[in-house]
Amino acid sequence: MKSLLLALNVSLLAWSGISYAVDIERGQELHDSHCISCHAAIYGDKGNEIYTRENRKINTLNELQAQLKRCKNSLGTNWPEDQMLDVQHYLNSNFYHFKE
Repeated sequence: MKSLLLALNVSLLAWSGISYAVDIERGQELHDSHCISCHAAIYGDKGNEIYTRENRKINTLNELQAQLKRCKNSLGTNWPEDQMLDVQHYLNSNFYHFKE
């Protein structure tokens, strides 16, 4: 359902003539400034190990999207959809490698 809504949003943007290019560098900046401190508190100095650990809990793109929303809500960040996509693409291209 969430993937369908995302696809509809992207379709509406395309139909309206608005295009969005993913900015992986901005995704990394957002991640590093908002996410890594919490992960480091759990995993020590190497907060990125949360993504590469053997028993990681995120195994699909849908699970990654859902976890990003949970983290966004926990942190109280006010990220619009384009920033969420930037972080998602940063994480996916650097750690998960799910097909999009």
